[in-house]
Amino acid sequence: MSLTGKQKRFLRSRGHALAATVQIGKDGITDAIVAALDQALLDHELVKVRIGHNAMVERKPAAAELAARIRGEVAQVLGNTLLIYRPHPEQPVLQLPVAAAPTV
Repeated sequence: MSLTGKQKRFLRSRGHALAATVQIGKDGITDAIVAALDQALLDHELVKVRIGHNAMVERKPAAAELAARIRGEVAQVLGNTLLIYRPHPEQPVLQLPVAAAPTV
């Protein structure tokens, strides 16, 4: 699943008021971080992840790794904050806008 620009804008607007639920510390991306993010996505579908100042990870590669490990999508990378989205498998709450069909 790949998000369109319109869908990313929608998710960014929803994620603006969210507080960071998961924080990456000096140990980087561990199995515990992945498990916490997986559970948070099951609960909320859209999660903010904060990369701590002591973390020895680059933000864009970290976002890509987290998204791949939890089978989600990166909606935004802004500063040391990542916005990760994954629809609930049974009862999705967020309804993403549908991409318009191209006109010829």
